[in-house]
Amino acid sequence: MTQATAHGPKSARRHDREIVSLAVPAFGALVAEPLFVMADSAVVGHLGTPQLAGLGVAAALLTTTVGVFVFLAYATTAAVARRVGAGDLRAAIRQGMDGVWLALLIGAAVIAAVLPLAPALVGLFGASPTATPHAVTYLRVSALGIPAMLVVLAATGVLRGLQDTRTPLYVAVGGFINTVLNVALVYGAGLGIAGSAWGTVVAQCAMAAVYLTVVVRGARRHGASLRPDAAGIRACAQAGVPLLVRTLCLRAVLMIATAVAARLGDASVAAHQIVLTLWSLLAFALDAIAIAGQAIIARYLGADDPEGARAVCRRMVRWGIASGVVLGVLVVAARPLFIPLFTSDAAVRDALLPALLVVALSQPVSGVVFVLDGVLMGAGDGPYLAWAMLVVLAAFAPAALLVPVLGGGLTALWWAMTLMMAVRMITLWLRSRSGRWIVTGAVRA
Repeated sequence: MTQATAHGPKSARRHDREIVSLAVPAFGALVAEPLFVMADSAVVGHLGTPQLAGLGVAAALLTTTVGVFVFLAYATTAAVARRVGAGDLRAAIRQGMDGVWLALLIGAAVIAAVLPLAPALVGLFGASPTATPHAVTYLRVSALGIPAMLVVLAATGVLRGLQDTRTPLYVAVGGFINTVLNVALVYGAGLGIAGSAWGTVVAQCAMAAVYLTVVVRGARRHGASLRPDAAGIRACAQAGVPLLVRTLCLRAVLMIATAVAARLGDASVAAHQIVLTLWSLLAFALDAIAIAGQAIIARYLGADDPEGARAVCRRMVRWGIASGVVLGVLVVAARPLFIPLFTSDAAVRDALLPALLVVALSQPVSGVVFVLDGVLMGAGDGPYLAWAMLVVLAAFAPAALLVPVLGGGLTALWWAMTLMMAVRMITLWLRSRSGRWIVTGAVRA
């Protein structure tokens, strides 16, 4: 891998092309998962309201459980890309296989916990008596696919580390066979909501099989061992712990925000869910740039090119700001088009509009946050990210909880969310300016 020794206009254009080539397919793969959930909802919705309510509870539990382990993708991307930068593809794929084995071990442990605890977990969400049996059924069946889902995360990280975001996009598009399976099993085979869950399991297993085929072929091509290595798996787990803490803090922020919105009244919580849905969609676009940052930064550091890493970081921050400005303008310009798609309730619209404007204004800040988050993940700076998110949570929680106490509404809550993103930006910017994240070599010491 050649080092980036030139950092002028030509280098900037080269960085731009590389960022786009990785970010655009990554965005397509990112949006596929929520589309799967939407497809499931459309199929199950025709079975009845209790079934749809049960799916909603079970899907929330499932996505939360899998989302907590997203470090399998992030940590694997950084570790593999460092090896790629060092020119050791054999070690890169070996590192990736350690992540895959860790995913399988975690998946087995999660199944062992979810199957007996499914009724209790559903009960924590306060599901109605009519929805509970459907939620339990869906959760127990779909839990069988959790190892495959986690393997998909880890294998996606392997391919991203190898600078390949196109294969995950193709696999994600192929995963829409899930919708066909759901229709066939729910209605054709008459399995009801269990059929939807089985369709999801089969689709996830098929996606995992494709990923494993690609990774195994790469391992054989470069002579990398496929056997589990205890030391390597343990190293992957240790690298993932700080990112797990970071993810849990982010989940806590979203849970607190939703809990506060619920205290503001039905119209406010309904509007909050719409704003949160849009905010999450915008986050996918910015996260795609962050994913490109993870892969590129780690590769430069692995190639012992700190100046190249700094240059890419600066360029990606500009991309983050520009993307945030564009997304903010789109939110404002398109609001007359998409608001009617979500609600016709005047009270919900009144609460929704000013909150959306706050989200639009905060997008440039979000752009910087996502980019620098990706840069530090690519650098393997997980411990700092964990401590920084603990600081962010400590700043956000009291601000959000004071909103109803002080008589604030949904707009005030989203200003608190903007404060949260601003604190994140400050912590990440200070770290990026310090240069302490720049540790070169095939392995971060």
